[in-house]
Amino acid sequence: MSFFEDIAAALDADGIESRVGGEVLFVPITSEVEIQFVEIDALLPAANVYIAAADVDEDDEDFEAVLVSVVFSVEDAVATVAHHIATDQVVTVLRDLLEGTDERIGELEFYQDAVEPNLVRAEVAENSEIHVLVELIDGRPTARVSFLSAGETFDDLVDQAIEELWESDGNAVLSEEDRQRLFSDLSEGADLGEDEVLELGDFTDFDRLFDVLALAAEQAESWEEQLLPFDEEDYEDEEPETYDPAEDEAEDDETEDEE
Repeated sequence: MSFFEDIAAALDADGIESRVGGEVLFVPITSEVEIQFVEIDALLPAANVYIAAADVDEDDEDFEAVLVSVVFSVEDAVATVAHHIATDQVVTVLRDLLEGTDERIGELEFYQDAVEPNLVRAEVAENSEIHVLVELIDGRPTARVSFLSAGETFDDLVDQAIEELWESDGNAVLSEEDRQRLFSDLSEGADLGEDEVLELGDFTDFDRLFDVLALAAEQAESWEEQLLPFDEEDYEDEEPETYDPAEDEAEDDETEDEE
C-alpha cells in the first residue's frame, strides 16, 4: 500500500472521511476547510500538510493552500488531522458563544477577552461575570467555566467615604475641590477586594455546557449575594473548641459533691 492509502485506511478506522485526487490526499474538516497531504518523498515517506478552503477551483486566483506542517508517518498524519478537527471545534464553540446562536444563552452577551483570545466573558447580576475558557486539554476541546463576583469597587469606596463624611458632619457640603481631593486620596490608597470565584467545572460535552451556562445566568444574582469575601485573618486568633471528656467528668463530680 502507498503512504496515502495507509493514511486513508487509518483515518477511515477513526471514522474520518478522506479522498485521493491525483497526488493529493484531501481530508475535509468542515464544509469550508480541508487538510491536504502532498507526498514529497515516497520512500522516507514524507508529506507536506496544507490547510485550504474546500470546494475551490485550483485555478481560482484567490485559492491559496497554507503549509502548516510535515508528516513522516501514518501516526503523525492521523494526529495532525485530529488536532485540526479539535481546533476547529474550539473555534466553533467560541463563535457560538460570541454570536449567541443557542437560545439557551439568549440572556448572556459574551465578548472576547482583550488578552486571552480563547476566553469569553459575560456580565451578569450587578457586579459579576461568567468566564468560559475554551482550549485543547490532552487533545480534547474543553470548556472551563467560572463565575466571578467582583470585590469592593472604586465606586463602593467613594460612596463609603461620602457616607462617613456625612455621619461625622451632617451639614458637610463637598466643593468640587473637595471631591477631587477625595477621589485622589482614594485612588492612591484604594484596596479593592479580590474577585470571589466559583468554579463550575470543565466540560467536553458542549450541549451540557450550554445547559450549565443557562443555569448560571438564572442563579447569578443568588450566587453574587452568597459569595461573601472570606478573610482568614478574622479567624487566626480564634481557638477552635475541643471536647475534653476529663473536664466533663470533673464537672459531674463537683455536681455530685454539692448534692
